[in-house]
Amino acid sequence: MKINNLSLENSLLNNFISEIRDESIQNDALRFRRNIERVGKIMALELSKVLKYRQTDVKTPLGFASVNVIEEKLVVASILRAGLPLHYGFLSMFDHAENAFVSAYRKYCDATNFDIHVEYISAPNLNGKTLIICDPMLATGGSMEMSYKALLSHGMPDNLHVVSIIASTQALNYLAGKLPENTIIWTAAVDEHLNEHAYIVPGIGDAGDLCFGEKLDLA
Repeated sequence: MKINNLSLENSLLNNFISEIRDESIQNDALRFRRNIERVGKIMALELSKVLKYRQTDVKTPLGFASVNVIEEKLVVASILRAGLPLHYGFLSMFDHAENAFVSAYRKYCDATNFDIHVEYISAPNLNGKTLIICDPMLATGGSMEMSYKALLSHGMPDNLHVVSIIASTQALNYLAGKLPENTIIWTAAVDEHLNEHAYIVPGIGDAGDLCFGEKLDLA
């Protein structure tokens, strides 16, 4: 498994990560979602550099031009609900990609212990395609593992890219033994610690709540 930590190089991406982390800016849900989308666009551009391309001729008003276009068949998947703004950012760049969605969430047994539940999957045939799974936060890696396994019920992709904005060291180590060997993980930052509730520290908090408002827990 390969890990591309985009924060190791200075770029405009760091400005958006700064705002996403800033609790005073987080109060503006619209700006928070917009920043997630912007991060998605930048990460999509970086990811596009490792895809396979083919040459094609395009007819212009004055002749023909040879250009290289993406050859791989892409499927952009997101883990509901926090992954949606990141998904939109990727889809705005890979606008011919197919789409998939997985509902994976934590069901707490008590204040600190939880299980991962998957209840909904919508996906095209994944056989032979390149699967890009978007989730803003990789905390334990459990949701990503379960979501990937659930998606396999729709076929076996040739390539897997995992995209997160902030990943924990623990999640990266965990997924190294759970995902295919040729998996590439793309992250905009790596944080070292998880707290007693398995939230990334310093992280950003609950990405889903920051995007869409707090949810009512009826458990």
